[in-house]
Amino acid sequence: MQTNSIHLQIITPTHVALQQAVVKIIAETANGSFCLLPKHVDFVATLVPGILYCTDCEGLETYHAIGHGTLLKYGDQVQVATLMAIRGDNLEALQNTISEQFLLEHEQAAAARTSLARLEAGTLRRFIDLENRPGEQAARGRMT
Repeated sequence: MQTNSIHLQIITPTHVALQQAVVKIIAETANGSFCLLPKHVDFVATLVPGILYCTDCEGLETYHAIGHGTLLKYGDQVQVATLMAIRGDNLEALQNTISEQFLLEHEQAAAARTSLARLEAGTLRRFIDLENRPGEQAARGRMT
C-alpha cells in the first residue's frame, strides 16, 4: 500500500462491503460532513445514514450508501462499521436504491411494531381472562 493512501474497510454484520486503498474519504455526522486525507489525525465519529464518498488511488470516485454507523481512523487505517452498505458508481441510481431500501426497512419495521402490539394485546387479554374465570379464583384461594 502506498504511504499516501488510506486503507478503507466498510463492514456490515454480514460481509465486508469494501476493502480498498483510497486517497480521500468524505462522510457525514450529525454535525455535518468531513473529509479524511492521508495522515489525518486519528479519531472516531458516529455516522448518520447517507452517502460515503471515496476516491481511490487512480482518482476514481465511488459512492457507498450507509446506514447509521461508526468510523474509526487510526494510522493509515479507516474502518466503518454499519448495518447497511450499498456501493454505487452512479450517484442518482444509488439515491434511488437508498430510497427503495429505506422504504422497505420502514415498512418492515411498521409490520414488526404491529405484530408486537397484537402479541401484547393478546397476552393482556389472556391474563384478564385467567383472572375472571369463576372456578380459578376459588382454587387460587385454597393454594395460598
